Amino acid sequence: MASFLDRSRTVAGPGYSRWLIPPAALAVHLSIGQVYATSVYKTSLVEHFGTSQTAIGVIFSIAIVMLGLSAAVLGKWVDHGGPRKAMFTAAMFWAAGFFVAALGISTTQLWLVYLGYGVLGGIGLGIGYISPVSTLIKWFPDRPGLATGMAIMGFGGGALIASPLSNQLLRAYDPGFDGAAGSVADGSAVASLFVTLGVVYLVAMLYGAATIRVAPPDYRPAGWDPSTRTTNAMVTTAAVSAGNAIRTPQFWLLWVVLFCNVTAGIGILEQASPMIQDFFRDGGSSAVSVVAAGGFVGLLSLGNMGGRFVWSSTSDVVGRKRIYMVYLGVGAVLYVLLALVGQSATALFVLLAFVILSFYGGGFATMPAYLRDLFGTYEVGAIHGRVLTAWSAAGVAGPLIVNGFLDARGTPGELVAADYRPALLTMVGLLVVGFVANLLIKPVAERFHEPSDKTAAPAAGR
Repeated sequence: MASFLDRSRTVAGPGYSRWLIPPAALAVHLSIGQVYATSVYKTSLVEHFGTSQTAIGVIFSIAIVMLGLSAAVLGKWVDHGGPRKAMFTAAMFWAAGFFVAALGISTTQLWLVYLGYGVLGGIGLGIGYISPVSTLIKWFPDRPGLATGMAIMGFGGGALIASPLSNQLLRAYDPGFDGAAGSVADGSAVASLFVTLGVVYLVAMLYGAATIRVAPPDYRPAGWDPSTRTTNAMVTTAAVSAGNAIRTPQFWLLWVVLFCNVTAGIGILEQASPMIQDFFRDGGSSAVSVVAAGGFVGLLSLGNMGGRFVWSSTSDVVGRKRIYMVYLGVGAVLYVLLALVGQSATALFVLLAFVILSFYGGGFATMPAYLRDLFGTYEVGAIHGRVLTAWSAAGVAGPLIVNGFLDARGTPGELVAADYRPALLTMVGLLVVGFVANLLIKPVAERFHEPSDKTAAPAAGR
């Protein structure tokens, strides 16, 4: 097994098609993207444990914190150990997280859910998230935005599968849960759901680990001339190490950009299923059922997933800095509209949320290419892992902001659209801060560049 997982066993042979790599990446990212479907059973957990939305939201926050920390700490190990070893490790942690959390739900021990889905699952999230990214960048040096979009779009689309699947499984495991408005699945059904998902995702992620390949040294796509790679001053041909990258203002400005974009997106995602029900509780429209709300979560996942591919690919044409101006600037305007007029029509609410989440996903998918442009490919995987600590911080800040406002406004199941307005307008302020940070980004100063003789051999070896 150790030999099979070794990086040397994953180097592609002559004539290997790079288009066989995205399915392996998607197998992992579609699995760990389930984290975006946690709102489907959030109300069930609140009632099962007899606690607050904030206490249950902490599960998601811990998972995202561990995602960022594990990606930052293990980024170099992933780069040097290879994607197969990393994907296998991610599969073990992610599946174990579900099984331990199921035990916690069955025994009504919330701390076990924190440990399982939060800590163990979060480590699997972090390793699984970064494992295919640098691999795809090296397979697609001519289209890094397209590459990162392909790698990461599956993460955004994970809930597209997990949300309706979870609802169907909950209905099967709890005959009393019919998906109607106000219907809540019992704890044993959620525990059974966790066991089922753990098994399914373990199989899918092991498939990805078995089929992934790394590009051979000095790989170039047919017909691509590296000398034509850039005429943009924001795109470097030099290399910056992970250690030097964190000493640059560009790294920390990008950290702020990611933090603001992610916090705003989590503001919708973490509360998505109950949010649409609450928005139209007093709006004169028909009440939104639990099943319909689950479909809404799936639709948002489609926007999240599509945005990761479409917007990131677009960044190859318009540039990373300009596309982030769209994510943050236009996103702030849409958030204002959602807060003020989103409850006037279901279609308007869904449209606004869909586009906002497409920007959220696009921001994630474009970030590795932005890092590659500014710092080069030398240790881009490790740099990406470190900037993902912004996601950890956002994973705490986003749910705390939203759940804090909602807990202060009333009881779950009795909230209305106006109760969400303070939280949504807070997200607008964050997006404005991120917009300004992005405007301040300039090319990295030469004093942070690595000597070419130091980076040539390791880069070729990876």
